[in-house]
Amino acid sequence: MGQQVYQHTLPNGLVLLAERMDHVRSVAVNFLIPAGAAFDPAGQHGLANVLAEMLTRGAGARDSRQLSLALDNLGVDHSESAGVVNLRLGGSALARNILPLLDIYSDVLLRPRLPEEELEPVQSLAIQELESLEDSPQGKVMVELHRRYYPAPLNKDRRGRIEDLESLTIEAVREQYEKFVRPNRAILSVAGNVEWEPLKARVEHLFGSWQPGSSPDVVPQPHQPTSEHLHKDSAQTQIAFAYPSVPMGHADYFAARAAEGVLSGGMSARLFTEVREKRGLCYSVGVRHETFRDRGTMIGYAGTGPERAQQTLDVTIAELRKLKDGVTPDEIDRVKAGLKSSLIMAEESTGARASSIASDWYFLGRVRSFDEIQAGIDALTPAAVMAHLERHPVRDVTLVTLGRNPLTIPV
Repeated sequence: MGQQVYQHTLPNGLVLLAERMDHVRSVAVNFLIPAGAAFDPAGQHGLANVLAEMLTRGAGARDSRQLSLALDNLGVDHSESAGVVNLRLGGSALARNILPLLDIYSDVLLRPRLPEEELEPVQSLAIQELESLEDSPQGKVMVELHRRYYPAPLNKDRRGRIEDLESLTIEAVREQYEKFVRPNRAILSVAGNVEWEPLKARVEHLFGSWQPGSSPDVVPQPHQPTSEHLHKDSAQTQIAFAYPSVPMGHADYFAARAAEGVLSGGMSARLFTEVREKRGLCYSVGVRHETFRDRGTMIGYAGTGPERAQQTLDVTIAELRKLKDGVTPDEIDRVKAGLKSSLIMAEESTGARASSIASDWYFLGRVRSFDEIQAGIDALTPAAVMAHLERHPVRDVTLVTLGRNPLTIPV
């Protein structure tokens, strides 16, 4: 039997997606709710991150410990996190436990306790996570790159700021929940060995009373990306850069992913080969494609010693620019094999499928079939990638460095 994907929108706006996977015995549940860091009010940066953690500190008739035990008794591997735009909550379990798992999440989302006594430990954890960035220079330079490259509020780091986290009140957390954790524009995706009609009936019963809200949208502000050097007397120099690409849903999306793969898709990719293997300039180098609904970006990173930092940047940028001079059939075949392997592995993972169909709906308003994705991959050729690079060359590179000495982007 072919791919079995179902969709239903509740009257309150909640979108239910399901993919039946007959060959597995598990199920994954994924909630995507537009209540991420981009919606943090001024002076309360990090609020979404705290809210994500607070949602599971007691809900309905269960206190924090009882809720944790209920999830553990179902064998649920769960997680809660805040992204730039969305809160993501969900977990995986045996397929037979799908209905009680949904019961618990209906309490978490509709009836969270948000207890005041839990706020201080959650704040403490959030502050520790933020402080740990000082011990992770790669993470720190990437945060600073996003802050300078993207427009507000897309440039907000979910971890927030220490002074804002310390001053958060339980009233602020509850107000943020009331305003943003709403069903309209929220997505519930389920993947695994589930029956559609009983699932839909249960979701309608549990979440049909969830009241919609005002549903504010993310509106990027006018912005000009800025490059910057951040001084740190360290033994390594961290190099991070970004330049425009295309978003998911664009006709050139797969070609952009192919360009990413040629540059950074494994040990035979150009950056690894030219920058690290041939010249021994750095211990880590690569690029990745990143997307919001309205924009795509190529994000790059290299870490090296101060004495080789400028040469590392020069060679890396040269390789990016050389890509427009041609890619080989062998490189495209390697990229296509990698993309298809990822697709096949995702077919076998309920968590990956639940996340994927939710992302498809969020970015595209529909769920792509495996055949559609495979056709997009199969259509990749050297000519198609070159045409993409002609339309979207490496340009307007934003550079953020962390280390002893500033670097310059080669002309």
